[in-house]
Amino acid sequence: MNKAVACLASPFILASAAHAQSSVTLYGLLDVGLSYVSNEVGGHAFNAEDSIWTPSLWGVRGAEDLGGGYKTVFDLSSQFAVNTGAGIPGPGANFNRQALVGLEKDGVGRITFGQQYNLMADFLFFPPAKLDGSFMYGGLYNMRQGPFAALGIPQNPTGSFDFDQTGGTSRVSNSVKVTSATFDGLRLGALYGFGNTAGSVSANNTVGFGVNYAIGGFGLGAAYNETRYAALNNGQDGIRNFGGGVSQAIGNLYLNALYTNTKNTLTGGTVQALQVGGLYAFNPFWRLGANYQYMKGNAQLENNRAQQVTTALQYSLSKRTTVYAEGVFQWTGGDVPGGHNAWITGEGPSNGDHQFIGRIGMQTSF
Repeated sequence: MNKAVACLASPFILASAAHAQSSVTLYGLLDVGLSYVSNEVGGHAFNAEDSIWTPSLWGVRGAEDLGGGYKTVFDLSSQFAVNTGAGIPGPGANFNRQALVGLEKDGVGRITFGQQYNLMADFLFFPPAKLDGSFMYGGLYNMRQGPFAALGIPQNPTGSFDFDQTGGTSRVSNSVKVTSATFDGLRLGALYGFGNTAGSVSANNTVGFGVNYAIGGFGLGAAYNETRYAALNNGQDGIRNFGGGVSQAIGNLYLNALYTNTKNTLTGGTVQALQVGGLYAFNPFWRLGANYQYMKGNAQLENNRAQQVTTALQYSLSKRTTVYAEGVFQWTGGDVPGGHNAWITGEGPSNGDHQFIGRIGMQTSF
């Protein structure tokens, strides 16, 4: 009888053990606030807007311990508008932010499959790199855009929205990503996105590489990404990005510098962008961030250029909730009068060569 009971109980014991070695986490971010725009298509605007400092999203991530240091990992996340409850970018956008599954080995790295962030975001924007002021304090308003719509990025709402694809707004479908563990401060990554085009291996595909190195308070990163689009020479041309940057923590001050280069390989249109900035923590509650950017297009983009200053003051109400005030100012120039209107990411274009945004907001996470 005892043996029979033991045999009957063993599947439940094993199931309980497997459950104890697995984890599933529900997580999310919510960002809301009020923004004043000095010039949006010729007029002042006062808007209730969300997903500015951080995207408003929710997701589920998990891991299952397979033994021997191996585990299965997955991550599903969706972005939405808090003010309307609608999905972003629209209906049918379930888990458009990320949808991946893969395997991980302790001390070696992971391989994942699905829709994923490209390596410009992974190795320049997200931790541990944090080379872009957008991640820590500038948010969407600090991501690169200006009078560069002629760059002509396909499937892009403005033609140049987050044109260097560093801010995580561009994901790669049908992709395979390999990311190493960190060895003495060094981390490597590679990504390939399948074009799924009959008769061609290279059409509509994506190729990316990335490297991070961190030691003490110093860090650096570099990344490359090229995505080909059906709208550009039948999938044989696309948008090529590369960039690199450094960071240094000095006590309560965090400094960063980042350079990116974006090219439409069909038209030759190119934009170079340089930003420098820093974040200072006065105490565990108050932080002040400031950032300067210079963006310059080549002759194919009428030598349009933009300069932008972003600053943000943040106060932490708790470990999960922060209130903030942000100010952004962009001014522009170029070869063609009236052809270089200022345009800060996330708002409509100005009808002149400068634009200002002031915002107060709140962000919480779970």
